[in-house]
Amino acid sequence: MVRRYYDLPSLTALAVFEASARHLSFKLAAAELNVTPGAVSRQIKAIEDELGVPLFARLATGVALTGAGEDLYGALASGFSRAADIVRNVKHGDRAKNVTLACSDAFASMWLIPRMPDFWTRNQDIAVDHLISDNPREYRRAEVELRIRYGFGSWSNEDAELLFDETIYPVCGPGFASKHRDATAESLADLPLLHVDWVDPDWAGWDEVLRRAGVSHGPTRGRRFGKFFVALQAAQADQGVAVGWHRLVKAQIEEGSLVRLTDLELPAPGSYYLTWYENRTLSPAAQSLRSWIRETAAQERES
Repeated sequence: MVRRYYDLPSLTALAVFEASARHLSFKLAAAELNVTPGAVSRQIKAIEDELGVPLFARLATGVALTGAGEDLYGALASGFSRAADIVRNVKHGDRAKNVTLACSDAFASMWLIPRMPDFWTRNQDIAVDHLISDNPREYRRAEVELRIRYGFGSWSNEDAELLFDETIYPVCGPGFASKHRDATAESLADLPLLHVDWVDPDWAGWDEVLRRAGVSHGPTRGRRFGKFFVALQAAQADQGVAVGWHRLVKAQIEEGSLVRLTDLELPAPGSYYLTWYENRTLSPAAQSLRSWIRETAAQERES
């Protein structure tokens, strides 16, 4: 038998591993690849047996990558992305002026998209595809060249450039604020709080905000939402108090549909970053979009 030139596991097994690692789910990987979960499990076992190390930790709630799995996934995600770029360029040649940008639903709807008309006007030959997801693992998809992330500035195999920091404070509707005009930071835990079940744990919720503010509290009251924007709609409807992220709610504060409640204000634990693969050359379209994001972020910092 002829030895494989690159001494790698089969490309099929590597593709199955990459999809499983990206989703952190054998079931979702199977759906993407149009195979059974059992077939995915067999491919994962085969590659683990060949490498001699586990790539996934099997947990009661699903799977998680081991250290070796993280290393392999980073290399494969970057390599597959680069291969996808080459394939697209071969298929479309110089006519391809597309760039895919990934970010969260909250950042897209409340900061990015309202500012995008300026880019579209200035770059009418570039088509921007928006991958909008609250699951940061989706940002590793092959077509994504640029990402705007909230976090602490370090992601595997990515260059990260700080865009701007963030401030958080309680917000609610004008009617709720009028009814609770005597509220203080210490009494917030006794009010109906609007919680967001962030997929990405880097985003702070009410428990972390109250803890960092030094407010002692037991179980908090209130409703839970899967989307930040929906929680803000509930706040505007005087249903309770939400954690306001200044860069995202500034427009609503200025127009009066949201108001700040109490004098509590904290620096957010993370910041917003623009990232791209460190070993991947950006397309001309991505370079143009990156320049525009840098310019727009500078204006945001100055404001």
